Amino acid sequence: MSDSDQFNGRMGLIFASIGAAIGTGNIWRFPRMVGANGGGTFLVPWLFFLFVWSIPLVIAEYAMGKRSRTGTIGTFRIFAGRKFAWMGLWTAWISTAIGFYYAVVSGWTLKYFQLGISGALTGEKVDTTEVWNAFLQSPGQVIFYQFIVVLLVLGAIWKGAKAIEKVNFYLMISLFALLFLTLFLSLWMDASDGSLDGALFMFTIDFDMLFEPEVWINGLSQSAWSCSAGMGMCITYAVYMRKDEDTVLNAFTMGLANNSISIIAGLAVLSAIFAVNPDPLATVTGGSSAITFLALPEVFAQAPGGAIGPLFMMAGFFLALSFAAITSMISTVELCVRNFVDHGYDRERSVLITGIAIFLFGLPSAVMWIKLDSAGVAFPEFLEVQDHIWGYGLMFSGLFIAFSIWKYGYIKWRKQVDEGTAPDGLAGYMGLGVSAFRDDFINTGDNDLEVGRWWDIMIYLAFPILFVVLMGSYFTDMIANTDNVWDPANPKGLSIILLFWGVVAVTFMFLNKFLIARPLFRNIPEGADVDISSLPGGDDELVVALGDVVPGFEHLAAKETVLEAEITG
Repeated sequence: MSDSDQFNGRMGLIFASIGAAIGTGNIWRFPRMVGANGGGTFLVPWLFFLFVWSIPLVIAEYAMGKRSRTGTIGTFRIFAGRKFAWMGLWTAWISTAIGFYYAVVSGWTLKYFQLGISGALTGEKVDTTEVWNAFLQSPGQVIFYQFIVVLLVLGAIWKGAKAIEKVNFYLMISLFALLFLTLFLSLWMDASDGSLDGALFMFTIDFDMLFEPEVWINGLSQSAWSCSAGMGMCITYAVYMRKDEDTVLNAFTMGLANNSISIIAGLAVLSAIFAVNPDPLATVTGGSSAITFLALPEVFAQAPGGAIGPLFMMAGFFLALSFAAITSMISTVELCVRNFVDHGYDRERSVLITGIAIFLFGLPSAVMWIKLDSAGVAFPEFLEVQDHIWGYGLMFSGLFIAFSIWKYGYIKWRKQVDEGTAPDGLAGYMGLGVSAFRDDFINTGDNDLEVGRWWDIMIYLAFPILFVVLMGSYFTDMIANTDNVWDPANPKGLSIILLFWGVVAVTFMFLNKFLIARPLFRNIPEGADVDISSLPGGDDELVVALGDVVPGFEHLAAKETVLEAEITG
């Protein structure tokens, strides 16, 4: 077996995973959710669901990717069986579809860094609404910054895991430093009147609000998205794990680091807004674009330190936001690229094709349906429709992961029942089947932390219940508060979501037979080969190690050998 691409060590994996998890939602959505849900009150359910939803799913993703050594399509093909490779394609598609418009949003952050560092946002007569409208209604500018983002991302992933590792390390270290700089200036502003009311709001719990279901649902939704749990990102990066890498400690480290960054960003934003705004809660709950690109420049312009303070605060915050957006884009593009490479395509060509597709399919979100709301603020309706359609589609990826775990446990238990080595009935399944995945793929002897029965409870019981609650609340709220919600022509209705989901799911189920007819090349580092034959799709003769030759597909092995020589040479 020949060498495969891998991270140099644990820190590379952790920084790459943190980079995937930390995005614009941590920095602009989180403060809005805190403001709308009682400040510190929101932190209680948000932290609770970190351990109930996010970390258990991240542990599962790491364990699956480390064993399969393939991207999402191959992982579901191996873990769920040949008939379910389409689930991995769904996961890859949803992530890539979000990347189409997320590249546009990332371009906004770069533009505002340029405006911030040039001083264009700190003048006394600057109208932030005019600046925002002028930019969003200038297609050439929006496309230019979208293109820059795609170009930067392609450069970061061009040569594989080690390049991804280095880029994420430097960007994350820089992001931490920039956020701490912003936090220092924000707390200085908040303390100027002797109250620190923004910081106090951030950590003050209203116990009465903890009895409101909406606060808990919002905490669950924020935790579900902000950690990228169940979205396939960690499956992808686990492909590059070293053979003895600890999946459990890495999952906890990633989750806690992600939430720490959210708290730092939230404290920085809320402290600054409370320091200068007479109605801070109205400002902070005014919508993600409003708070980030309209309100915050006005707030940061009043930072202490003469002319240099506002400049540092403005540029530092938007540069940190840009880094968060770019690292998330890196993981999004790499998730797609990894699936191409797994199926025998040249890496550089896969990177180029994916980058071109993300740029071209992102153009409508950049330029179409740019409208003005009732307050005269521009908003990209086409982009928002795309987010409306694909955003919640990610939740199904987590459900597919849970399904694969449930299926493995059931198959192993039934096999031992048939062999007479395990008891039949519910008690037998609870004793062997439920813990099968944890015993075989998580507690493998490489762990610094051993996972107990609590993980089984989260995956088998808590996750499906919370999935139903989250999706049910989302659809119920939409039906109750959206006019013509069942009209397929309504871009904000329910029918358009179900229509697109249904078409994509049926199409991918049809394509499944073509997916499994092609060899799958596993990226196995030296000494990390382990038996996968007991898995539902592990005995497939077309599932081989990188560099192996499959009869009838010799040309694919040759391409992989050339790619491998470029990476390792």
